[in-house]
Parts: sequence; structure tokens; C-alpha cells
Amino acid sequence: MKQYKGLKRIVYAFFNSINGFKCVFKTEAAFVQEVYLCLFLTPLMFIIKTSINEKLFLVLSMFILLIVEIINSAIESTIDRISLEHNILSGKVKDMGSAAVFLSLIVVMITHGVIFIPKILFN
Repeated sequence: MKQYKGLKRIVYAFFNSINGFKCVFKTEAAFVQEVYLCLFLTPLMFIIKTSINEKLFLVLSMFILLIVEIINSAIESTIDRISLEHNILSGKVKDMGSAAVFLSLIVVMITHGVIFIPKILFN
């Protein structure tokens, strides 16, 4: 893609991104589950009255989760390409990626909890 410049490069980058989404949807069950989680949580911000700033935080927390999952999947694919043999360092890298996904799930839970729980309990 280095041979393309300007708008043509942006168009090619867009289609590469679309291919990345297709790949992650086809091969990563965790990503699909997290998309379903986000699809479940998204209507709540319209059902439960939230400000524009709260909506922003809710959406950003879900995007962070999906971004981290895609990066984790890319890391795992890279490790698997190098070798499918059990290796302590490869295992550590995969575990670290999993930990990053776990932390991003916690961010989603805290963000949604801090915004929704008071509205549900006190309104």
C-alpha cells in the first residue's frame, strides 16, 4: 500500500479495515460475543435517560473493549503464525492480551455501573 498516496491510500486503508472486521467476525467468537454485549448495552442509554456526556463515556468504553479485543486477536494470530508449539513466552504474551481484554471489560462494567445504577436506584 506504500505505492498509493492521498485519497487512493485512504480508500485502500478503508477496504483493508473492512477485511479486518470480516476476519475478526469469522474467526473470533469472543469478539462476536462482545459485539452482542455492546448491542445489548447500547439501547439502555436511550431507555435510561442519560446526558450526551454520559452517552459518550458509555460508547467509548464499548469501543475500547472492541479495540482491545481486535488487538488481542491480532497478537494471538501472530504468535500462532510463529509457532503452534507450546512456548512459555508465547503463552505469556497470549495471557497478557487476555488480561488487557479483561481490564477493558471491567472498564465497560464500571462505566455502565456508575452511570446506570444511580439512575435505576434513585430515579
